[in-house]
Amino acid sequence: MPLQLILHLDLHGRDAASQARRAARAHLAAAAASDDQPLPLVTVDTALLLISELVTNAVRHTGGGCLLEVRLASNGIDIEVTDTSDAEPESKRPDRRGEGGWGWHLVNRLGTDVGIRHHAAGGKTIHVRVPR
Repeated sequence: MPLQLILHLDLHGRDAASQARRAARAHLAAAAASDDQPLPLVTVDTALLLISELVTNAVRHTGGGCLLEVRLASNGIDIEVTDTSDAEPESKRPDRRGEGGWGWHLVNRLGTDVGIRHHAAGGKTIHVRVPR
């Protein structure tokens, strides 16, 4: 069982997604180094893609920033993004010209255990697992 390192980041602004990817990459490398089963590169790349999508959407579509938590579990990587909006993510038709609509499809296609928890004080947390 790997050392349970948890990344906990408060993110704001235009570079939130790039900050999230850099921190998550370093966190996963440190966590995986303490594990006897290295993470497959495709698992790490998938996690970084989903982190980027969730953080970008949280910053773009809410009035505030977001909180990112990343945890290495025995069966994969758990990702949670908490934001200030009560609105559910919308599944839109992807725009092939690059105008968006791909993120929520990617999260649901590449991740497992996708869930949304709403908070009594407002806001929500989106959880997704990237299996090993």
